[in-house]
Amino acid sequence: MSKVLIIGAGGVGNVVARKCARVPEVFSDIMLASRTLEKCEQIAQAVGGDRIKTAQVDADNIPELVTLINKFKPDMVINVALPYQDLTIMDACLETRTHYLDTANYEPRDVAKFEYSWQWAYHDRYREAGIMAILGCGFDPGVTGVFTAYAAKHYFDEIHTLDIVDCNAGEHGEAFATNFNPEINIREITQNGRYWENGRWVETRPLEIHKAIEYPDIGARESYLLYQEELESLVKNFPSLKRARFWMTFGQQYLTYLTVLQDVGMTSIKPINFKGMDIVPLEFLKAVLPEPSALGEGYRGQTSIGCQIRGVKDGEPRTYYIWNNCDHAEAYRDVKAQAVSFTTGVPAMIGAMMGLAGKWAGKGVFNVEEFDPDPFMAELPRYGLPWHERVDEPLPVEK
Repeated sequence: MSKVLIIGAGGVGNVVARKCARVPEVFSDIMLASRTLEKCEQIAQAVGGDRIKTAQVDADNIPELVTLINKFKPDMVINVALPYQDLTIMDACLETRTHYLDTANYEPRDVAKFEYSWQWAYHDRYREAGIMAILGCGFDPGVTGVFTAYAAKHYFDEIHTLDIVDCNAGEHGEAFATNFNPEINIREITQNGRYWENGRWVETRPLEIHKAIEYPDIGARESYLLYQEELESLVKNFPSLKRARFWMTFGQQYLTYLTVLQDVGMTSIKPINFKGMDIVPLEFLKAVLPEPSALGEGYRGQTSIGCQIRGVKDGEPRTYYIWNNCDHAEAYRDVKAQAVSFTTGVPAMIGAMMGLAGKWAGKGVFNVEEFDPDPFMAELPRYGLPWHERVDEPLPVEK
């Protein structure tokens, strides 16, 4: 039995807390902490049974984090706060010698850029401290890395191409809303795209490359090539990859609203002076958009996220497609969350379980695909994320 501190009480934090609370044989003591104590208390009350303790903490403040960690003494910190706060939380875990897990890599607050270099730089210090950091343990990144490792272990001698495909075919009824933190979501999709090909990164204009891709039980959806952080770790850890790409679906209404907001400057992260105050337009936009955690009730439809892989086995060409479909309404019935939060929070809980049980072990900083995928894959269906596979069939992304 272990103690776990969850930092962040948004949509994903809600899922992580509820799922951890249902596994007392692993998570004997749980604390949920956030800048907004009221959010933590609402989740704790919904779970009931005094399973979850709560605390207020500023995740940008290392001394506050250290004080809380030293007081509660968790075996692991699950970071589902903002990506801006990854390094302060990692610093606090390093100072207190506490294992660490997150779901998204670090982003500087003032630069629309995300990469693993800042977190990978902690590897030697974490190793010397005798602790482990598990990076990117959501769905994408997260499960997609585990899917790739599972394919490499069981179906391929070499993997040559990887296409990660992410479709949200749900309807939430809002004119414009994002399924996770609006600030992070909009920063990511308005950046230039990138993909890996023949040993180098190829850069594209934002949403420049797109095509219709068929998704299981959903059908064809227009899908756009983006850069997503797991590509960086996967091409590093699977050097046989000749091409790696990431695709995500967007509806035309969403893109129309996004274009207008960009054109009028509302997606900018450069501060402007408004009535004597400096404000960041994107931060203001986030404040007026619907909270992702409030989208669950009434949300209908499915997400479909998977990996489409081409390579060789025993000298013969092979294709492999592995995916999960998650239903928004079922996710809401289970944990009062929409499917995007569900598919991020459940893998974070399972990853913490892997680390605390010693099934994923090491000293230093690791991406999920560096561990044995099998025990993680075995738990996905048990906790609500069943997966499916097709072997040696045409890949939808190549049609």
